[in-house]
Amino acid sequence: MKKLITTIFSIFLALQTFGQKTYVQMADSEMKRNPEAWMLDFSKTLKWNYCHGLVMQSILQVYDKTDNPKYYEYVYDYADTMVNTDGTIKTYRPLEYNIDRVNTGKILFPILARTKEKRFKIALDLQREQMRTHPRTEDGSFWHKKVYPHQVWLDGLYMAGPFLAQYAKENNEEALFDDVALQIVDVRKYLYDSKTGLYFHGWDESKQQRWADPETGLSPHFWSRSIGWYMMAIVDVLDFLPEDHKDRPAIINILQELSASIDNFRDPETGMWYQVTDLGGREGNYLESTGSIMFIYTWIKGAQKGYLDEGYLKKGEQAYDQYLKRFVKTEADGSLSITDCCSVAGLGGEKNYRDGSFAYYISEPIRDNDPKAIGPFIMTSVLLDR
Repeated sequence: MKKLITTIFSIFLALQTFGQKTYVQMADSEMKRNPEAWMLDFSKTLKWNYCHGLVMQSILQVYDKTDNPKYYEYVYDYADTMVNTDGTIKTYRPLEYNIDRVNTGKILFPILARTKEKRFKIALDLQREQMRTHPRTEDGSFWHKKVYPHQVWLDGLYMAGPFLAQYAKENNEEALFDDVALQIVDVRKYLYDSKTGLYFHGWDESKQQRWADPETGLSPHFWSRSIGWYMMAIVDVLDFLPEDHKDRPAIINILQELSASIDNFRDPETGMWYQVTDLGGREGNYLESTGSIMFIYTWIKGAQKGYLDEGYLKKGEQAYDQYLKRFVKTEADGSLSITDCCSVAGLGGEKNYRDGSFAYYISEPIRDNDPKAIGPFIMTSVLLDR
């Protein structure tokens, strides 16, 4: 009898979700896991951080597709909680110069456009002001954080680039486009590997970090998610970069070049990518879901926008289907989950020094439903209208 009831319940759940778009199912699942948006990224206290912004950006896209107010209200409630009446942001300290914090500012553009609340404009300006004085390399690339001096990480390109590009467009700040473009082009100059066509995770201009090659300043390995951040940054920046901008052709060329390179490192059986991109056959390496979905997102959006050959759309659609098979599962309550997410990875640090070795990258915890998979998965599903 118990088995029969379980079977009936499973059929009920399946019927309930049948015909729903995948992005609706995943957004609803994530909101069920996190009834309030400040809880995203397994948070126990209020936090203004990039993971929250990443998922909420995707949920705003679900709102745009469905016009269901619950998605907008979920994001607005977070902004309402975090942005004070004077426009300051709870837990955000500009002079900390942490580039990760800037990403969440992207959710304020549509909220400001809809509400016209002055505090949201002040909050946007506050994050823009951080980047005016944010420390840089000699050539002008943003340091990843003040606590990581002289270091450029691929991750940071996504955290600030699309926000600043949109800010430039919304506020007619033409000179800012040059700064955004410089960040992307400089990465090609300093972090590119001509042998593989891939990009190293980080570069220390001072060449003083223990993880940095003493001659090049580069970290020793290719981390898929960091490359994914860079690729997503490019296709999202191109949404706002003027068509006649002098660096636009070079940036599109970088995207095309890297899109071809990552295709060489897919697992032939599953079509997915490994945590350490180029060492799929090495013991301990594993197929990783956050980097994989970022690559798929970039292929699909790049092809839809005309930056990449049409073949990348078909390639991306096939990879999306493979992703569903490999990483997406339906839970007993009918919600969707994404498996095999690297929870975090970085370089250097104070307490536990991260040396950028292969052993390091495969040692970080693996978990389900990390925001770095959920957000790009929803956005990819929106692109495909799946």
